Amino acid sequence: MISYCFITIFAVLINKVCLQVTVEAVIGGSVVLQCSSAEHDYKPQDIDVSWRHNGSKIVFDIIPLRNSPMTQDPEYKNRIETFPQEYLRGNFSIKLINLQHTDAGQYICYMKNSNKYQTLKLIISEQEGKGPRLSLLLACIISPVLLVIIFIAVFFIKRCSSSQRETGNGQS
Repeated sequence: MISYCFITIFAVLINKVCLQVTVEAVIGGSVVLQCSSAEHDYKPQDIDVSWRHNGSKIVFDIIPLRNSPMTQDPEYKNRIETFPQEYLRGNFSIKLINLQHTDAGQYICYMKNSNKYQTLKLIISEQEGKGPRLSLLLACIISPVLLVIIFIAVFFIKRCSSSQRETGNGQS
């Protein structure tokens, strides 16, 4: 029973890692960080969206009707492009340009009025095609295969041990 619980927990964790939204981009390039709501036909007064990097850095706030100046971490000044024509349709994606190593990490798009958020992980590599993409792919393929092999092994070990007990009981 313990081995079954361990296998189930392991499978859930592997599945969670493999389904995480990961975006890969290169130094000096640009990347669109996707964020959208299932709701459509927003009114400008309903839009209040915050983008954060690694939990605390203010990347960008989308609040069309706010009169006060926007606060933004200085490292993102003049490096964010938005798509205002898409806001009313629930698309709050941003484009981060002139990528640097420090841009790597977790991004959160928090839609305050609906109290929903989306997260994604940005990986920055030196050149196109390099980076951890292959290792992540292998982990997502190999881990479930290993999980199945372990499950089969546990099943046969239990079956063999119960057969031996039955055989041993019959000889007494």
